[in-house]
Amino acid sequence: MPRIISIQFSAASKLYDFNAGDIEIAVGDRVVVETERGLSIAEVMREPVDKAVDSAEKLVTITRKATFEDLATVERNTQKEREAYDFCLRRIVERNMQMKLVKVEYLFDGSKAVFFFTADGRVDFRDLVKDLAHTFHTRIEMRQIGVRDESKLVGGIGICGRELCCCSWLRDFQPVSVKMAKEQNLALNPNKISGQCGRLLCCLDYEYETYCSLRKTFPKCGKRVRTASTNGVIDKLNILTGTITLRLDDGKLLVVKRDEVLGEASAEETAAAAAQKQVGGRQEQRERPPRQPRPSNAAQRAAEKKTEPATAAPAPVAAPSKEQKPQADGGQPRPAKKRSRNRRHGHRKPGEGGTPPAGKPDSDPKRSEP
Repeated sequence: MPRIISIQFSAASKLYDFNAGDIEIAVGDRVVVETERGLSIAEVMREPVDKAVDSAEKLVTITRKATFEDLATVERNTQKEREAYDFCLRRIVERNMQMKLVKVEYLFDGSKAVFFFTADGRVDFRDLVKDLAHTFHTRIEMRQIGVRDESKLVGGIGICGRELCCCSWLRDFQPVSVKMAKEQNLALNPNKISGQCGRLLCCLDYEYETYCSLRKTFPKCGKRVRTASTNGVIDKLNILTGTITLRLDDGKLLVVKRDEVLGEASAEETAAAAAQKQVGGRQEQRERPPRQPRPSNAAQRAAEKKTEPATAAPAPVAAPSKEQKPQADGGQPRPAKKRSRNRRHGHRKPGEGGTPPAGKPDSDPKRSEP
């Protein structure tokens, strides 16, 4: 019967089962295993367990426990990863490439370097790969990842003040929807329900099933229920405290415990409440004073003319003759100036165009009749 252990290659990554063989291994030990990409170093997460596995022959046996030389190799690879990250980042900026470098990972034997990046679309990085291969003299692999995987590799602190779940203990990403936030009565504010990656918080899935099971014991919102003293329509539910907010017929809000609700109101009570509400609305409409019609502008002007006091017409003042006008200083009168005829067409005063005034012949020879 094989001895099965579970190992992980990085923090909070997926667990893989390997055959421990005859090697004495404990939780937390570092081991060297053979993978599809070559030799890799991993950490033991579960103690060896003897169990029958149908595909035992397919399980890979670990190579050995990690030695001091292996740990020194890991340190050298970590230093190479920093240098490769800085060099690749400078090349990306120089070439103005639309991509974001996330992490560089060297294989245990140094035969390959994997560059993880994120981008909105496809990126042509052939020239970049040539520069990297020419500088580090190893095989280069460019791997595009998503925003959630980026947060898992980079890490950080969430809005709760603790380390991100995806980089601390959450190994698999579960689908999260807005329905989970609605079921938990959370405000649908993107800044409140989104994580560092810009997607919905993974923790919305933790208590979703609990909220769904507890909500089944509560009546639905909008139903009319009755208590020992009154009845009303359910306006709000608080599943955590077990309270229900009722809206009474007079518009007041009443908070009661879930145990105080005796059940849904009968059809007669619901019909009576609806009729009372309708009668109350009609009575309020009847008591409302009639609306006065707003007078139009013409009627308002007519009313203002009627209210204006009658004023005596001013006495006519004799106008001075056209030949002479009196001076202001009392001197001799001076002859009047001739009127200017340089007026625009259409703005002539009466008597200047068209039919000449009475007693004066038309001086224009063109307009005189033969």
